[in-house]
Parts: sequence; structure tokens; C-alpha cells
Amino acid sequence: MNREQQRRNLPVWFEIPVIDMPRAIRFYETLFESPLICESAGPMEMAIFPRRDEGGTTGCLARGDFLKPGSDGTVVYLNADPQLDQVLARVRSAGGEVLVPRTELPDDIGCFALFRDSEGNRVGLHALA
Repeated sequence: MNREQQRRNLPVWFEIPVIDMPRAIRFYETLFESPLICESAGPMEMAIFPRRDEGGTTGCLARGDFLKPGSDGTVVYLNADPQLDQVLARVRSAGGEVLVPRTELPDDIGCFALFRDSEGNRVGLHALA
């Protein structure tokens, strides 16, 4: 995928605000059984989700004075394909709460679920299967 093709894919980046970065990292590493990459950018501390494929969208957990977690507003959907059920099963033990269980979508576009993470954010999961 060339740079022009990548720019046509939206979104290109996301940030999930956190207050307690170590707690949030433990939560998401537990859910996805994959390590996050810790970095900083100016006044912001980040833990970046690894890309699943070259050119794919990714984002991070972000902590900074201007960021506030919350349950209202934008919802980020993370790719849990093909393990949505397994990821969702780890939410409670990781310190979160399932808000909407696995729900099938029409027209063979997969399924989704919603949870509240360790920081109070409402986050979605999506899978094609």
C-alpha cells in the first residue's frame, strides 16, 4: 500500500485518554495478549498499539494534562478479529466492564461489543467473524 492509498484510509490514528498509564497498559495488554510500545511526545506519555499489518491504522493510550478519560463522546472500535469472544471474556478480569455483549451486525459486516476500560472510557470491539 503506497502513501496515497494509506491517506485514503480513515482514521489514521487514535488516542485513548488515560489517567493511570501503568494500570491502562496492564488492562489492554491483558485484553489483547500483546505488549504496547511506550514512548513520549512532548508533554504526552503514550503506549502504542502494535500494527497488525503494514500501513494499517493504529493508535495509543495517551496521558497528558489536557486529556481526560470519559464515557461520553467518541467511541474507538478496536479490531478483535477473529477473537472477539476471547477478548471480551478478559474485560472483567482486567478491571473493565462489558457494556454491550457480542452483537451481530446485519449484511455480513461482522459483530461488535462495547466495554468500559480501566480508565472509564467507553471502547468498542469489532470482528468480521
